[in-house]
Amino acid sequence: MSDAAVAVPPPRRRVRRNWVPYALLAPGLLWLVVFFVVPTVSLVSQSLQTGDVFNGYTLTWNVQTYVDALGTYWPQLLRSLVYAGLATVFTLLLGYPLAWFIAHRSGRLKNVLLVLVIAPFFTSFLIRTLAWQTILGNGGLLETTMGALHLTWLLHGFESFLGLVNLGTGNQLLYTPFAVVAGLTYNFLPFMVLPLYANIERLDLRLVEAASDLYATPASAFRRVIWPLSLPGVVAGTLLTFIPATGDYINSVLLGSTQTVMIGQVIDSQFLRVLNYPLAAALSVALMALIITFVTVYVRRAGTEELV
Repeated sequence: MSDAAVAVPPPRRRVRRNWVPYALLAPGLLWLVVFFVVPTVSLVSQSLQTGDVFNGYTLTWNVQTYVDALGTYWPQLLRSLVYAGLATVFTLLLGYPLAWFIAHRSGRLKNVLLVLVIAPFFTSFLIRTLAWQTILGNGGLLETTMGALHLTWLLHGFESFLGLVNLGTGNQLLYTPFAVVAGLTYNFLPFMVLPLYANIERLDLRLVEAASDLYATPASAFRRVIWPLSLPGVVAGTLLTFIPATGDYINSVLLGSTQTVMIGQVIDSQFLRVLNYPLAAALSVALMALIITFVTVYVRRAGTEELV
């Protein structure tokens, strides 16, 4: 065999790495590291330290702070979950029909309705919540309007009903659990409506017509066709509502009483007034872990692959 017959291997091509995707991701990753990872690590570290604000803190891995925090403030933590859950349910009940109505309008009316949904964002969160004091207070807008319509009996009946279900005192609306839940529902309603609208607008109504052709009742068509197809929007809306509502404290401060204190109010007090930083950090970490666990279980059970 001659040397010319020997196969000469082709020259190896240099593999050029494409760094463009990594360069595009770098700002976002840097943002997450600086404003999420570093604060989270600092918060966890603070929760495991001992000392005081005058003599400084030392990392001693003191997990007893968690035991003390959860043992003392579990009612406020549980109350926050209940209030946030109620507000999420109410926003879903109000937001789903509203999103459906907007999604099936056309032209200028749809744009006007969408602007009305996001219009509250043009005002401060604090101002919007303070407005509810004027509406729900004794002699406020609601009581005055009901009196002018000779429906005061209906208002008093509603207050008595709230007292029976432990959402009120039986004789007023402001400074009750109902006021806190109503404030949460109002403030976070756009977070429910917008994801639902984006999802419902993409629904293929021919599937609903097909269900009707197969003799499905409207209720059955909603349960078997519309609801499963709109589930990604429902999950996104419930998460966007429940997560911030759980840690909210403005509504409980302005609309509630000492009997409606939420965990966010406790954390604020421990950080800024009591200056017990480890306890406040432990409560924050516990709340974050609880929400992450809830979201993980909820998304897995919902089975919304489009969302995750």
